[in-house]
Amino acid sequence: MTIHYSVIIPAYNEEQWLPITLTALREAMGSLSLQGEVIVVDNNSTDRTPQIAREDNAQVVFEPVNQISRARNTGARVAQGRYLIFIDADTIVSSALLQTALDNLSSGRCCGGGSLVDFDKPLQPLARKALDLWNWVSLQFGFAAGCFIYCLREGFEAVGGFSQKVYASEEIWFSNRLQSWGYRKQKAFHMITSPRVVTSSRKLEWYSPVQLGLTALMTTVFPFSLRYRNACSVWYRRPNKP
Repeated sequence: MTIHYSVIIPAYNEEQWLPITLTALREAMGSLSLQGEVIVVDNNSTDRTPQIAREDNAQVVFEPVNQISRARNTGARVAQGRYLIFIDADTIVSSALLQTALDNLSSGRCCGGGSLVDFDKPLQPLARKALDLWNWVSLQFGFAAGCFIYCLREGFEAVGGFSQKVYASEEIWFSNRLQSWGYRKQKAFHMITSPRVVTSSRKLEWYSPVQLGLTALMTTVFPFSLRYRNACSVWYRRPNKP
């Protein structure tokens, strides 16, 4: 059986969210004509993340270094598909969104892209404005959110995958490089505006607006800080009681 596309999920201690993500993904994939595979990258988890993935018949690969970009690249190395789709372990992908991404890639005119984002719960006004701002920036500048990135394998390999120099925002650097590659190949980087990907709002529950705001400010003003895991703790640290 020919595998046309690969969905790659980096996962670190995701036993709570991964079952929801995989159930929705299997349902979405089951309605498509193209054949796909699911690869869960166990990023050195200490919980039941890899067991849950295997119970869902996903392929599980192990990446010992706890780094999102490294986990994405590890999954891509074993992927069989011509089309690569990267999602987060707390993300719901609909069949319509998956089909749109694959249609774009198979058209021959698209190198990849992302999707505008919605959260799984209603947001407070400040959080809603922040999300609206991100979606505007994402659309204007072609920045794919890390919870949903799609691309041609050819393009992924040509740009060297995700930067392993950073512990967060790897999707921004990747988007920039993929757009440049696509421009030379006369292929567009396409942001999907509808339907949107749905991801969890858990960080809004785990961290205060001040913590999130300071992290955003620091990484924007001092992007070099993204090279240090301690500066990117909101992407890696899990609360004791989620």
